[in-house]
Amino acid sequence: MDKWIALVRANMKDRKVTQGELAERLGMSQGGVGHWLNKRRVPSLEDMNRVLEALGLGDLEVVQEVRERRAEPAVPTPRRTAFFRYPVNEWRGLCEAREERPAYAGARYETTDYYARGDAFWLPVTGDAMTAPSGLSIGAGMMILVDPAISAGPGKLVVAQWADNPHATFRQLREESGQLYLVPLNPTYPKQLFTEACRILGVVVQAMARF
Repeated sequence: MDKWIALVRANMKDRKVTQGELAERLGMSQGGVGHWLNKRRVPSLEDMNRVLEALGLGDLEVVQEVRERRAEPAVPTPRRTAFFRYPVNEWRGLCEAREERPAYAGARYETTDYYARGDAFWLPVTGDAMTAPSGLSIGAGMMILVDPAISAGPGKLVVAQWADNPHATFRQLREESGQLYLVPLNPTYPKQLFTEACRILGVVVQAMARF
């Protein structure tokens, strides 16, 4: 609920939509919208998604998480958690596709509770360049969530593109002796000096495996 409210308020501010204007789009009173945004009332999942649609966020969807019941003492009713859908992109054509907001119609989606700051997207990991013998390791077949609005810094996992290469690459940004490098987690692959000829397409904020 808190993430949904934060998302709605942020987009109202960015799009300069007042509470009254939002209420008019929804066909309801301004006070009703205010009750939701101030947590005096809890909207239904349908209403939460209606608000996202009214703000032009129809590519996102709030869903309810269902968990297996365990033999534990009775606990208070769980709080509703907001989940968001982001499209799954392919590496081919990625660099061109990020120049402007992509069309989501007919796209494949994956769901997460991460609230993206930008036009986030998933990518399937290919190859073993980011498979490490120990510690952090992201192997082929896993999915990575990329947020273009997150600032890249040393230690971050990034998706980058070289000016003379139409394909993107997935590496860790590291600083060594005052220089930045794009470094694979697999030590058998070479690292590359990060220069002005390379641009960051986004920072990896989540990784998941599908079984």
